[in-house]
Amino acid sequence: MGMEMEKKDTRDRERIEAVLKLMRKQAPLNMKQEKYCNDACVERFLRARGDNVKKAAKHLRLVLSWRESIGIDSLIADEFSGELAEGLAYVAGHDDDARPVVVFRIKQDYPKLQSQKSFVRLLVFTLEVAVSSMSRFVDQFVLLFDASLFRSASAFLNFFMGTLKIVGDYYPGRLHKAFVIDPPSMFSVLWKGVRPFVELAAATAVVCSLDYEDSLEGGSYCFSSYPRTASLRYEPAAATPVTGRQQPVVGSASSRFSFTVSHLNSVKPWYLSTNTGPLGHSSRTVVPAESTPSLIGASPVNARSYSFASPGARSTPVKQQTPLQRTPMQAPRQQPRTPKPSFLQSPANLFNFKKEGHLSKGERDKESFLPFLRFYRRPYDEMVYRAKMRPPLGGLTSIVYAQVKTHHQQSRRFTGHLQRI
Repeated sequence: MGMEMEKKDTRDRERIEAVLKLMRKQAPLNMKQEKYCNDACVERFLRARGDNVKKAAKHLRLVLSWRESIGIDSLIADEFSGELAEGLAYVAGHDDDARPVVVFRIKQDYPKLQSQKSFVRLLVFTLEVAVSSMSRFVDQFVLLFDASLFRSASAFLNFFMGTLKIVGDYYPGRLHKAFVIDPPSMFSVLWKGVRPFVELAAATAVVCSLDYEDSLEGGSYCFSSYPRTASLRYEPAAATPVTGRQQPVVGSASSRFSFTVSHLNSVKPWYLSTNTGPLGHSSRTVVPAESTPSLIGASPVNARSYSFASPGARSTPVKQQTPLQRTPMQAPRQQPRTPKPSFLQSPANLFNFKKEGHLSKGERDKESFLPFLRFYRRPYDEMVYRAKMRPPLGGLTSIVYAQVKTHHQQSRRFTGHLQRI
């Protein structure tokens, strides 16, 4: 086993040396290019080209020319001060495997207001910050695309495919996973048609944030961050006790609707009403069933229909006996049972050989996105993001801070040396 590993390492080393020798034969490499073409970089290009030395050298030379045309060495944070303030693209943190997680919250109108070159430079700057924040044994990153800011599915598809093309062509072997979150309704149809022609399609997944409302982490922190989810919490103070022979009712109410749950009816124990409650009660109080005159006598089956009907249709309700007034001889009305499905109703079940415990692609994508949900819901902090930028990407602030930090450390060492003397 050890001999095989040594032979494999020897073959990999020979391929890396062959790629570098072929590139130097074509044109000499300067100092920055030599630093970029390290062993890990050449190995990623070899894996991307199927261990073909000529194709890997050609691809690597193309990437070096592209980096010079973009001007990556001159990318600094001061060029994107407005984008950094709004949090359009940033590194949200690192996952459990120390991979940087990049979040894109690009608005639909942003590519129209900026030139194509400026947009590409912002994308490349964000990816370079992610690469510079990697540890020694990490070479991949994760991309999260917040598609809820796009109204057009075709516009987001163009942005998404352009980003994947840049990552696939000029950052080979860097993408671990890319998640599209809350895309427009027609995106799934368009993506299904172009997916076979995208190189990195196997590493992409489409998820919906509403599927993770039950998996909120942090309790009240996540609820407070999302007002729509916070409005679904049950507040015991909002419920008022019901006295007398009435049964207690649980529910909530707003200025427009009243949602009430009854414990007497197990078929449809709820109804909606536009009556906000009796006089003198606030809009948050729960409306008992007897306090809605328009639904007095309505049966449990048609209570929902009455709640959405016009006032004229609800003016003559049918009187119905309560469960306490029923005679012993009167049997309760039973609802029709749903027939069990058979293979005659669905012949496709004959070809469904799904094994027990085997998850579908949608379920696998949903499960794989769960570790990155905290990065998507975490609020953006510009100062935290700037702290991840290494010079010269961080701009003048990071350069001055690094020099001040070095000078402070040297002065502390000198002071400590004097104290020992």
